[in-house]
Amino acid sequence: MSEEIRRVKRELAYHGTVVDVYKDYMEFENGGTEVWDYIHHNGAAAVIPVLDDGRILMVTQYRNALDRHTLEIPAGKLDFPEEPGIDCASRELEEETGYKSDHLEWLLTLRTTVALCNERIELFVARNLKPSKQKLDEGEYVTVKAYTLEELKEKIYAGKIEDSKTVSAILAYADKYVK
Repeated sequence: MSEEIRRVKRELAYHGTVVDVYKDYMEFENGGTEVWDYIHHNGAAAVIPVLDDGRILMVTQYRNALDRHTLEIPAGKLDFPEEPGIDCASRELEEETGYKSDHLEWLLTLRTTVALCNERIELFVARNLKPSKQKLDEGEYVTVKAYTLEELKEKIYAGKIEDSKTVSAILAYADKYVK
């Protein structure tokens, strides 16, 4: 922490199934104080599943925070804070799409909301997809469809894909792998 800002107390306000919400009591070099919200998240991983023909498998699922369905890359939270992101991405690939891959490659790591949350998502690219079986969690309803990269970029720039991990992953994949 910097010298001009220091946290003097952290108080748990809410313990949830995915996040914990805290009140952070802050003091500033000029003598001022404030209470800041802090959301703790154990982390997640996501994957861009690329079919042999270059199309990308995407999932559509209901998101309660937005009260609507969203189009996203497969993703999920880490089972425990130290779980390797590649293990989580591999598991989520099969659970959500019904495909496995023996070739996952790290693409990038992002922080979703740095102003108030520590969530960290590792993004991977999966190739050599092999059909398996979808293994959805109870209460998870996911549809899977393949799209071309151009279709996905059009959806991003038309505002039809707003999910930050998906936007970041698709555009980074396009920049790194498709020239």
